[in-house]
This record gives sequence, structure tokens and C-alpha cells, in this order.
Amino acid sequence: MKTIILFLILITCFSIFNFSSCKYSLKDSAPIPVEIKTFRVQYLENRAQYINTQLSQQLTENLKTKIIGATRLKQTNEDDAHYDISGYVSQYYTSTVNIANNNSTTNRLTVGFHLIFKNTLDPSKNFETDITRNEDFAANKSLTEAENTLTPIVVKNVVDEIFNKIFSNW
Repeated sequence: MKTIILFLILITCFSIFNFSSCKYSLKDSAPIPVEIKTFRVQYLENRAQYINTQLSQQLTENLKTKIIGATRLKQTNEDDAHYDISGYVSQYYTSTVNIANNNSTTNRLTVGFHLIFKNTLDPSKNFETDITRNEDFAANKSLTEAENTLTPIVVKNVVDEIFNKIFSNW
């Protein structure tokens, strides 16, 4: 009797898993048109009042790497690139966000980026937008100490947002 019940349970489980399907996929809501073949990322300069000397280079290189790794587009440095991406760091400052016993306990690094996107094949798709990212850090750390930890995080987040603004309708 136990064997029959076990057999029926196994058949039921097999049937459920075999005949049911669950499909999950991420579909880009704005696929890259087939005529778009190249992109150019111009140097993303730092125009903020305070200059993090590593930020511009890291933003520029990480954005190129992300586009190369996540799309079929080919990088070019020519003026006739189908997607021309430029911009600049517009804000870079710290502020106090938490105070306890008349002392600052948490500071916030704010990084603003102005993105300029041009589609040379369809100028109606051109746009400019601002991106702002915040990262908190302990007030007992200097900005220089905090930058060692926060710069890679800020770069990743800004690059991801730039990528999403260009390659999807989010």
C-alpha cells in the first residue's frame, strides 16, 4: 500500500512539473533599432565645485564597458557614431544628514550628473537629463576616506542609471 501511494505521489509531482511551465524573462522595453550599430562615449568631465580626481575617468570607462558588455553596439571615436553620449558631473558635495547630541553622526555624499544623449539617425530621440545619487557615510570619516569606499558605488549606480535612461524606457 505504501508503495502505491509513493508511486502516485511521484507520478503527480512529475506531471505537475512536466506539464506546467513558468516563463520569466526581462524584455527591454526599448530595444535598440537594427540600424543603430555604433556608439561613442565622450569624456565625462567633472564640472562640480569639488573635483574627485578619479570620478570622470571611472564614469567614462565603466560606461563604455557596460555598453560593450550589454549591447551589440560597437564603440567608435568618430563624430558619426549613431549614439553619441556625453555629459558632466554637475554636483559633488557633502552634507550632514543625522545629528545626535549636537554632533554629526552621518554625512551624505551627493553626486549629480548631467547626461546629453544624441541619436544621429533619429534626432527626435535626443535628450538631456539630470541624475543624482546619494551615499551616506559615518561622520567620523573624512571625505577622502569615504571616497575610497563610496566612489565605486557611486560610479556603478550612475553608470547603471545612464545605461537605463538610454537603452530602456524606465
